Amino acid sequence: MPAVDGPAAVLTRTEHVEQRELVSWFRKTHPNVRIFAIPNGSQRSRTTGAKLKAEGVSAGVPDLFIPCWLLWVEMKRADGGTTSAVQKDWIEYLASVGHRVIVARGSADAIKQIEGL
Repeated sequence: MPAVDGPAAVLTRTEHVEQRELVSWFRKTHPNVRIFAIPNGSQRSRTTGAKLKAEGVSAGVPDLFIPCWLLWVEMKRADGGTTSAVQKDWIEYLASVGHRVIVARGSADAIKQIEGL
């Protein structure tokens, strides 16, 4: 869970925690609007990975989708985390077909960006 390094350690919230908090806030704030996760990021065996790829799982797809808003959310930790080349490619593609994509640095940033739409 939190990473600790040395006596003056700062707790680092994981992307999982940030995403969980965003989804909880969103579902309470917008109870009639659906949001769901795209489970691309977890570690899997080669066999499971091959099966999921054959079923259409694609690396780089943003973490969350809000269908009625055509809004995708790529979650990152508040401190650290970078957008990979394949993620940037997906973001550019989704924007080119009329969808909105936000890259959020933590749940507070995601909430701020969503409220600003």
